[in-house]
Amino acid sequence: MMDWKKMKGIVPTIVQEENTGKVLMLAYSSKKSLAKALREMKGVYYSRSRKRLWVKGESSGNAQKLKKAFADCDNDSLLFVVKQKGSACHTGGKTCFFKEIALKQSRLESKGAE
Repeated sequence: MMDWKKMKGIVPTIVQEENTGKVLMLAYSSKKSLAKALREMKGVYYSRSRKRLWVKGESSGNAQKLKKAFADCDNDSLLFVVKQKGSACHTGGKTCFFKEIALKQSRLESKGAE
């Protein structure tokens, strides 16, 4: 199913809230973390910094119940639809995506190829 070789053993995993459709976080999955997530029906990911599996909420209590999982059309990323308990972000925010970037009103001028 997943193209593990192409992605060097880990794939980006977008995590979306079941009821609202809001993107909660971006994590990474390995073969082992995906197998465990599907088997246990919870948010299980691969920590690139710790180089090990981690279960969302194992220390914070902010766990995720996995409701659905999708592979993208290229088999190189995943989408988890979850029921989130508490906050998804380690900062305490509901989502990790709360830092809005201001967009310029004017068109960007390009010099050369785009």
